[in-house]
Amino acid sequence: MPPDADVRLVEGTSIDEMQGKLRFTSVDNKLMHAVLENDRKVIDEGKLIRESISNNIGAFTPDLMFEQIVKNYSLTKQLFGDSLLRRLTGYDARYIEKNLHIPEFRRELRSRLAETIEHMKDEGFVESSGEVTQKGLELASLVLYTEELDHLAPKGAFGEKLHKKFSVYGDKAEDKRFRKGDTYRNLALRKSLKMAIRRSHAELLREDLKTFERQSKGQIYIIYALDASGSMRGRKIDTCKKAGVALAFNALRKQDKVGLIVFGSDIKTSIPPTDNFTQLLKEITRIKAAKETNIAKTIQRATELFPATDATRHLILLTDALPTTGEDPQQETIEMVSLARSMGITVSLIGIQLDEKGKKLAEKIVELGQGRLYVVRDLENLDKIVLEDYYAL
Repeated sequence: MPPDADVRLVEGTSIDEMQGKLRFTSVDNKLMHAVLENDRKVIDEGKLIRESISNNIGAFTPDLMFEQIVKNYSLTKQLFGDSLLRRLTGYDARYIEKNLHIPEFRRELRSRLAETIEHMKDEGFVESSGEVTQKGLELASLVLYTEELDHLAPKGAFGEKLHKKFSVYGDKAEDKRFRKGDTYRNLALRKSLKMAIRRSHAELLREDLKTFERQSKGQIYIIYALDASGSMRGRKIDTCKKAGVALAFNALRKQDKVGLIVFGSDIKTSIPPTDNFTQLLKEITRIKAAKETNIAKTIQRATELFPATDATRHLILLTDALPTTGEDPQQETIEMVSLARSMGITVSLIGIQLDEKGKKLAEKIVELGQGRLYVVRDLENLDKIVLEDYYAL
């Protein structure tokens, strides 16, 4: 697929309920009910925690945050982002900049910061030291999950994939002659009777029997490998998290398995393909961006995580830059893609705002990996692009 090609979305079907339940250890039923019933206060605090993680804010310390805003507002705005500043203070970023020189406004700003963070401490979302608690992380995970499904469902981004592989169960497909070992549940009675009549048989004979073949879903093992290098901080990585949630939700409800690799200069997180949605959701939520990019090591780790099986095994690489670590990063990456393909693993790459040099390497990766290349300029549709690659399998 050429880098500048338009990505077409797979036609969706109505959303089904995923089997199983979200299992959290700290989010009580009252809090989960508040999120599902659209309690704006609780949801905003969940978003605040999620965005702080995506922007690499280690702790909620009101005095330090206020000092950063006053001393160097331009840098603070760049680090925090407009949305996070608004959730912390209740003020638009431009309004803060316009009034920051006024002493009365500064006092109000400090007061609002302290009030917001103190409330999160009272609710158990933040430690007294300002660090996010397990309960806070789980709230952020729940908000991320519900927000992404609300985003996808009206747009019909949930699809289906099938292949013709013989199965006792599944949807009826073409009929065939009865063979030893065929089950009677697959007997095509009407077609068998027609065959007997056509042959002028007085009774239904074995050679008249016809059975249905059935289509079965082919199991897929897929690993979502997310670049968490420094350039991905903020909105980029937050959008990638949502895409990861969409993939995990959709693949698991189709009985496939999803793994996760978070990489920078080294592997930060690695989960082999699993059907544990809650584990994937929590790990996706806690992702932070830092340091450089090592794609070769990511592909190598993926080859170790995939089980030895005849099922489809596919790696999705999501990055915004060329590999930057190793003696010869690009050559090492190409070698690892070749190794993965020799093991039966296909590799697709989703490049976020890649430059020309990055596109050329990406083309080599998907050509060797026999996958697909998507070059993304608009982050808005990233989740649907990830799902398209999954459905294309």
